[in-house]
Amino acid sequence: MHSIRIRSTSPLVDADFMNIDETDFAAMSRPEQIRHFEVEGYLVLPSILTPDVIGRLKKELAHAEMSHTSYSTQQTRSVEQPQWLSRTAAELIGYPPVIDFLTDLMGPDIVFTRGFFQRSLPGCPGISMHTDGQPHGSNLFGYEGSCPRLVRVLYYLDTLTVERAPFRLIPRSHLSFHADASPYVRYKLHPEEITLIVPAGSAVLIPSLLFHGSHPNLDSSPRELIQLGYRPAWAGPIQPIEDWSPALVASAPDIAKPLLQSLNTTGQAFEQEHKPAGMRSETPGMNPSRWELR
Repeated sequence: MHSIRIRSTSPLVDADFMNIDETDFAAMSRPEQIRHFEVEGYLVLPSILTPDVIGRLKKELAHAEMSHTSYSTQQTRSVEQPQWLSRTAAELIGYPPVIDFLTDLMGPDIVFTRGFFQRSLPGCPGISMHTDGQPHGSNLFGYEGSCPRLVRVLYYLDTLTVERAPFRLIPRSHLSFHADASPYVRYKLHPEEITLIVPAGSAVLIPSLLFHGSHPNLDSSPRELIQLGYRPAWAGPIQPIEDWSPALVASAPDIAKPLLQSLNTTGQAFEQEHKPAGMRSETPGMNPSRWELR
């Protein structure tokens, strides 16, 4: 960890410090990746998008209709989800380097839940510390956020620097039972938060209950990212949500279609037996040894 002081006098700066993570994610084995995600609450897959893919994404989304947040006209997001605007973004839904990891993490039956395209313009304030999951739903994330297991994958299309809206998070906050970790609370900053500085084309993966945000964009150029959501098929929302258009699913790339299941797919079964037939005696996905090298 490398700590620095921020000497900017900009009113956009909430935290006058950054604890920059220097973890060598590229050297991690799969068990180490899973452990880091499950325990620390985040994982970086460095530079997994090629410059060609990044270029196509930027070109295909350059003229997307954008709206802005309630707190800043400089924080913008596409009105329509990016996978319906860009063929390359749609192909990202099934991108093998990420889906292979998610399969090892969650099992093979995975549901894609939502896409975002965000463009943080110069002068954009930071994003407050928040979670993307609320167990009872919310006006910001609807009932998608009620899914009990939900992963966000953030593809950065631009290199993050200290000035260019880097990602920040509170490690292990998704594990806390304390009221301070209520997903219905937001924070301006946290003294033990860390900052991720990653190259363009990197993916940052977090569980929805991790507290995270971003620093302001003090750079002279925008910072763009595509965020995709995934969950195991059993972990459905507590209320029905609007499903995908069948026409859009039919027109999606083949690599994405297995993940474009109904958004209401669930393993919910209220009636349970104490000793159901066919109980298994092996469960490698939750082995205590799953973090160990094999």
